[in-house]
Amino acid sequence: MASSLKSMYGPIHYPMKQKLLLTFALLITGCSSLHAEEGEAADAAPTFRVHPQVFSLIQGWLADTESPVITEINLDAVDKNRNQFSKTGIRQEGDWTVCREVDAPGFRRYRVLEQKGGHFKVEYQENDGGTLTTSSVIGFSLMKRELMRNGKSTSIEVIRVDDYTSK
Repeated sequence: MASSLKSMYGPIHYPMKQKLLLTFALLITGCSSLHAEEGEAADAAPTFRVHPQVFSLIQGWLADTESPVITEINLDAVDKNRNQFSKTGIRQEGDWTVCREVDAPGFRRYRVLEQKGGHFKVEYQENDGGTLTTSSVIGFSLMKRELMRNGKSTSIEVIRVDDYTSK
């Protein structure tokens, strides 16, 4: 490397050579750390963020016997509807995305168990403030879907449920 630089720029003085070596070492170190961060990101929990209330729409009421109740949810509407899906009570607690209402003692929460491409599996838990916490595992795909809104074709992002297990 030094000989090719020497032929291009003439003789390299020691301080210049030292700067080049230092720059090269920093470049290699930086690339190595970026590669390590990419590996860590691939091993980390998948990033999927949605309001936990979405999963309560899928799971039926405790006294009802059949779930899933809703098998497709418009995520674009969830993102825009701030009354039902207010983000003020949502926190990250470890692996769990938790929603605690301000004046209510319970919670709704989920954590991503696995992700394969656009398919996810989450564990969803719900508690209304007592000692009972219901739990289910919900498998779903994220996909785009066309629908007619006010006579115009519109593309929306949806969760489409394809697997449900109550625990």
